[in-house]
Amino acid sequence: MCAEGMSSPRLAIRQFLLSLQSPARILVAVSGGSDSTGMLLLLDEAVKAAPYLKISLCAATVDHALRAGSADEAREVAAFCASLGIPHTVAIWQGDKPKTGLMAAAREARYSLLAEAAEAFGADLIVTGHTSDDQHETLRMRGMRTEQVSSGIADAVLFDRRFWILRPLLFSTRADIRTLLEERGVPWIDDPSNEDVKYERVRMRRQLSVDTGTEDIRSAWTKRLALSSRGGEWLDRHFRLHSGLLGHVMPEGLSEDRALVDYALGRLAAVFGGQPFAPGRAQMERVLAFAVGSALGRMTAGGVVFDLRRDGLYLVRESRGIVPLVLQPGEAGVWDGRFAARNRLATSIVVGAATPYAPSFLSLGAGDASRFVESITAQTRGGWIPVTSLGLDPRKGMRERMHHLPKAAWKRAIASAPALTSEGASLSEESVRMVELTPYFAPFDRFLTRFDFIFANRLSAVFATAPYAGLPLRSIDGKTI
Repeated sequence: MCAEGMSSPRLAIRQFLLSLQSPARILVAVSGGSDSTGMLLLLDEAVKAAPYLKISLCAATVDHALRAGSADEAREVAAFCASLGIPHTVAIWQGDKPKTGLMAAAREARYSLLAEAAEAFGADLIVTGHTSDDQHETLRMRGMRTEQVSSGIADAVLFDRRFWILRPLLFSTRADIRTLLEERGVPWIDDPSNEDVKYERVRMRRQLSVDTGTEDIRSAWTKRLALSSRGGEWLDRHFRLHSGLLGHVMPEGLSEDRALVDYALGRLAAVFGGQPFAPGRAQMERVLAFAVGSALGRMTAGGVVFDLRRDGLYLVRESRGIVPLVLQPGEAGVWDGRFAARNRLATSIVVGAATPYAPSFLSLGAGDASRFVESITAQTRGGWIPVTSLGLDPRKGMRERMHHLPKAAWKRAIASAPALTSEGASLSEESVRMVELTPYFAPFDRFLTRFDFIFANRLSAVFATAPYAGLPLRSIDGKTI
């Protein structure tokens, strides 16, 4: 979002605002620390100096309620925002906190609360104060886990398909931001958890002595963007989806460049397995060796059965480990990391896995596999398993088409389909229509970096779901988009 090399915080903010589509309302995530406080101050100065940009600010502080004093700190931030005339809210992480995975849970809660605040304020996007220091720590941590080149923290991430989270100071240093605050006599809050060595990031921060060059980071970004674009083209040429449940990679797609197949197949595995990340490096090495090998057969990785046949590679959800989802009236949730469901009935429902000869989720009954898939494929409300994903009219030759596909693969696909029940009984067709069920892409629908945007959008087209919201930018790094 800024010129090559490190950028002064003031210049970075100015370039960021010029890159935005306008008019725009920005929610600033401000904790009271130096990075977010400096970002808020610079944004406020720049917006007031350029009213013609038609950009306004609002702010939110997330109080994780994890330590004494956090509420007082949030009030300090509120007072600072009031002094600038910026609307501000404090969002508190309510409820019990997990004993394990606290940092990950806190991150989920933080972005959920920020999205709620953005919605309440009518904001168009969210900005956070991540700096080059955060970037280098992240790259170092990931570098210790894998030999792969990491693209680190993304400058733009779409959260929950709703709000883009942008990071305008990602190529500015914390030292420069603090110098600016000191010059203006603006204090900031030092979070004691930033010095707690029980956290990996704190330990890594103390070890860092040499920064990773911005050229390396930008190069990694460029490669990721190119791979995403090529991956989208690969989907168009080599991938087919059958009834929204069974993936099929054509043989020629498996013979493409290894890095491309790794990227595309890994993300497809995450989608079909309902996992937020592609299988780990060791697993993907096994999958790739199997997929390009000459021995036909099956293997399982990441909750996905990979079925290699002469006509290509089939992907389907493994039947094990599929946990039912209970939804009370009005509740929404994600089932098996693969389907988003919302219950608009007055009774509770259970979303569970179907079986080859159980009634379909439409409760139409199914005498055989083709009948079952035909019934769920015919349901186009909300576009969750549309007939367009097969390119067929369900009234014309679906059974004939299915008979040309592996029966065992179909049976596994059917067993992985969602089935709706209430109090142990299948729902009526009328009741089913009160339940929204749409495909959910676990690696993309919660956090989607702009690096994977092209691939994810092509995948949405394959599943005939709504496209992802476009970036609220008119330029990146000075280049029109």
